[in-house]
Amino acid sequence: MPHRPYIVGNWKMNGVRAMLAEARAIDRAAARYPDVQVALAPPFTLIGTLREAVTAMGIGGQDCHAQAKGAHTGDVSAPMLVDTGADFVILGHSERRKDHAEGDALVQAKADAALSAGLGVIVCVGETLDERDAGKAVAVVAGQVDGSLPAGEGAGDAVAAGKVSVAYEPVWAIGTGRVAAVEDVVTMHAAIRERLLALYGEAGAKVRILYGGSVNAGNAAELLAAEGVGGALVGGASLTAEAFLPIVAAAGTGEA
Repeated sequence: MPHRPYIVGNWKMNGVRAMLAEARAIDRAAARYPDVQVALAPPFTLIGTLREAVTAMGIGGQDCHAQAKGAHTGDVSAPMLVDTGADFVILGHSERRKDHAEGDALVQAKADAALSAGLGVIVCVGETLDERDAGKAVAVVAGQVDGSLPAGEGAGDAVAAGKVSVAYEPVWAIGTGRVAAVEDVVTMHAAIRERLLALYGEAGAKVRILYGGSVNAGNAAELLAAEGVGGALVGGASLTAEAFLPIVAAAGTGEA
């Protein structure tokens, strides 16, 4: 892969100050794996605190608004994320797409806003079980890549600089314990890469494609070794150092 493996923990709507001990433990271990890029995306309430508590890993947000400021009660802008210490943001997660009716165009607008603010972005794509069973998985995900990836001024430069990643997360595998077969992961990542090259030319080869969906210590090594997999977006298994560090170790060398 063109960059270090990227292992990102998404804490979702979990985490209070008492969990700082887990984050510090993850950070200490991350320092032992310089060949792996490790990051956590805690809830917004913890971003600033975690940024001050850790040194070896990235800290990011789980969403941002497409506007830099304004009358948007309860929302958080990309400049606000930067101000509180974030260096990246996850966008278009299936839970956002489903629970908040976010479509591709909105995800793209958020990605453009995040890049403009100086954040890296991880754009999530993935098909539902019905779409997979109907033989539409590749078409659905390719459409999400085309419609959700940043396209504004400076997007090409950000891609070339490695600030854009894609997370392939089959919706039916998120939080269910089900994991896509490795051959299906390879097929989907290859299809995503094809679209990235079509969108960005040769620079599209620099976009890391992460796999997400019930990644854990037992399956991480096989998934991360699969062709085209540049890292993992980890949900529940990122909430404790005990569960998350074997995934980091699987991406690097040595023992956690």
